[in-house]
Amino acid sequence: MSFKVQVGPPQISIHQGHTVLVTAPSGEIAWPSERGLYFFDTRMISAWAIYANGEVWDLLNGGAVAHDHARIHLSNRAFLTESGPVAERSLGLVLARAIGGGMHEDLDVTNHGGKPVRFNLEIALRSDFADIFDVKSNRMVRRGRITTEWSDADQALRTAYRNQDFHRAVTVTAHNGSSQAVYANGRLSFEIALDPGQTWHVCLLYDLEDGGAPHHAPRLCTRDAHTLPHASLRADWQQRVLKLQSSNEEFYRFYRQAIEDMAALRLPVEGTDHMVFVPAAGLPWFVALFGRDSLIVSLQSLIVWPEFARGALDVLGRWQAKERDDWRDAEPGKILHELRQGELAHFKLVPHTPYYGTADATPLYLIVLHAAWRATGDRALLERFLPNAEAALDWIDNWGDRDGDGFQEFATRSPVGYENMSWKDSGDSMSWPDGSLVKGPKAVCELQGYVYDAWLRMAEVYDALARPDRARALRAKAAALFEKFNATFWNEDEGYYAYMLDGEKRPVWSVASDPGHLLYSGIVPEDRAARVAARLLAADMDSGWGIRTLSAAHHAYNPYSYQNGSVWPHDNGIIAAGFKRYGLGREAAQIARAISGAAGHFLLNQVPELYAGLPHQADGFPVQYLGANVPQAWAAGSAFMLVQAMLGLEPDAPRGALYIDPWLPPWLPDLTLTDLRLGGHTLDIRFHREGDVTNHEVLRGDPTLVQTRDAGELRRRLRDGTAA
Repeated sequence: MSFKVQVGPPQISIHQGHTVLVTAPSGEIAWPSERGLYFFDTRMISAWAIYANGEVWDLLNGGAVAHDHARIHLSNRAFLTESGPVAERSLGLVLARAIGGGMHEDLDVTNHGGKPVRFNLEIALRSDFADIFDVKSNRMVRRGRITTEWSDADQALRTAYRNQDFHRAVTVTAHNGSSQAVYANGRLSFEIALDPGQTWHVCLLYDLEDGGAPHHAPRLCTRDAHTLPHASLRADWQQRVLKLQSSNEEFYRFYRQAIEDMAALRLPVEGTDHMVFVPAAGLPWFVALFGRDSLIVSLQSLIVWPEFARGALDVLGRWQAKERDDWRDAEPGKILHELRQGELAHFKLVPHTPYYGTADATPLYLIVLHAAWRATGDRALLERFLPNAEAALDWIDNWGDRDGDGFQEFATRSPVGYENMSWKDSGDSMSWPDGSLVKGPKAVCELQGYVYDAWLRMAEVYDALARPDRARALRAKAAALFEKFNATFWNEDEGYYAYMLDGEKRPVWSVASDPGHLLYSGIVPEDRAARVAARLLAADMDSGWGIRTLSAAHHAYNPYSYQNGSVWPHDNGIIAAGFKRYGLGREAAQIARAISGAAGHFLLNQVPELYAGLPHQADGFPVQYLGANVPQAWAAGSAFMLVQAMLGLEPDAPRGALYIDPWLPPWLPDLTLTDLRLGGHTLDIRFHREGDVTNHEVLRGDPTLVQTRDAGELRRRLRDGTAA
């Protein structure tokens, strides 16, 4: 049995929608800390503790039993009462919580001793209404006024915060209790009298308010949390997504946990069908809309749940920038980076209203539009989002290429903007081989690949819309970019591409993982692909647990850093898909083995956002990155992209075809996919290895829809304009 790695400090995180609870394993919230009950980026409960006659309780066991439901078992320390001492471990306390809009909290105290007891159960709670940005920066600023009211008749404690027109409130109501509550000195108190074997119970309902809009706590006790509306929607969703079976238990668990994680991170899209969602980026700090994350998850999930793409196109299209705003790094046609809804965003004290500091979300929007159309066959998608797509194309030409040299560059205009606007957005992630930071507007390599891919995909879209002149113009631009990029970024001696061009257009020859994305984009000539793959799989890049973000031979390499030598599962998934598109199926499976193997060491087979880039050892295990989000959407989605890579899945619903190019490695001899949707068709397909050949069998659905074709064919056909 492999050693199981826990990610992050011991704590319990549960959430549903925009409500997130982060506590100590005991269920308590110490202050000061980053923990609390958060609601639309505001901390509604900042301290929570429970006492028996002033004595704390001892933790036995506890944890999240679902993404929105936690249960914690505690027992008492010895304490004195008016009637005599109460022995330690004679009382049991079960604390259970379920989130669904607000939060439902059940308290059950059982007397396991041999005599009656009478004592006060006290809950100390506090609300600071801190903005999530203030909490994360450890910079507490009180801007408004907090008021508290207790209603004995309603058994309700209402704490409200108001700063001009910004308003949040939490009402804690004692409900269905065995005794009445009183409130004094910042504590809710209950007088409990229990005979031996007797249990005392109360529900605490935490109703939350955003402005004047109430978000009520579930009224049912937590034992009935599975009957809540969002729980039934989650179960329905999990029944409808693509299921996977395999004799390899580790890979099956990796995939199954990815489905669980994605179910937990779904945010409904207002005004759409109840099964259309956009994924939140990650728990606990990124339960918010992120452009790049949503779009990459959409690409990862096309065979699993294409409605993620529909949701992302919808929401991001609504927020597409209409004008230039330097404070927010917004420009006409640009797709947002991050949207926040707390107090600082409300008063525009941070630019996340939304903030547009990402250069890659805009071409990715175009890639997702094309891919979603091919997965669903829904022509209405193209017609509905074509205005957004044309605005994005204009942004690429007029704003993304800042100096008119044919390449995409980024640089912030905001005094609080991000220095780096690609997926490696940490301030120290872009350095020269000597470790010094790159200066000036940066033209990172993968951004050029995304634009190349977007132009070719949109050319096919325009062909489908009977606009051949527009299609030819885009293919011509893509061909010119292909030639210029490969002449400028390629290093023949190294057999690899430059990480980026700096502000003076000098190539930065640092060896990083980013050129792996170029294979996915198709901008690499056929005769260079194997050399790029070999460089990525060299010992300084391949840790054995996945490809590192930066070479271990680089001066800035640090395996414990955020993006200078760590391993990111989503990065590896994109690289593996790129390998497959150039016929490098064995190399793609090698990456899948590394990421799946790492997942097998993490609790629940749940891959975090990233982990350390330390080398694999026979008796070793992956080492966590402190602060990694888990669950995290595009980390979970890496499982889906690795399946696509190994099987060479390429949906073409408009033309009634699912193209496959499967090669399963010896460690994964079989995969069965159930409920694979292609437009209006549903397919079950079994893939199995015989010798060195992978065969397939259509178990359900029309077998003529499934056609074997080289995985690189779409890339070539998009380039040549013959995809149709």
